[in-house]
Amino acid sequence: MMDELFEAARAAMAHAHAPYSRFPVGAAIRDETGRVHTGANIEVVSFPEGWCAETTAIGHMVMGGGRRIAEIAVIAEKMALCTPCGGCRQRIAEFAKADTKIHLCDETGVKLTMTMAELLPRAFEAEGFD
Repeated sequence: MMDELFEAARAAMAHAHAPYSRFPVGAAIRDETGRVHTGANIEVVSFPEGWCAETTAIGHMVMGGGRRIAEIAVIAEKMALCTPCGGCRQRIAEFAKADTKIHLCDETGVKLTMTMAELLPRAFEAEGFD
């Protein structure tokens, strides 16, 4: 199943629009129902505005009816084991649990798996906002 997520993230990376940073990134999320949602980073001329691959994948998940991230894979063309940026870590935490698996990939596959709690300890929590 990790291979399927890696392949989906790598395929998504091919759709990145990164003319300013020249740093394509792809992400693939498996939601709580097992469906896979993908995203790539999309830059605009007012760089660094735009959105990250993880953000795009989360948007696709939510629009597709998914509500929880079961696991996510991230790959960058020019950097092995590229972790999500700080903003994306908090966005992922919004839809994940502390033990949700985050798979960091290089061009050959998953190389490191960590939990959400390891990636973003002491994340803001939505408790108290209901």
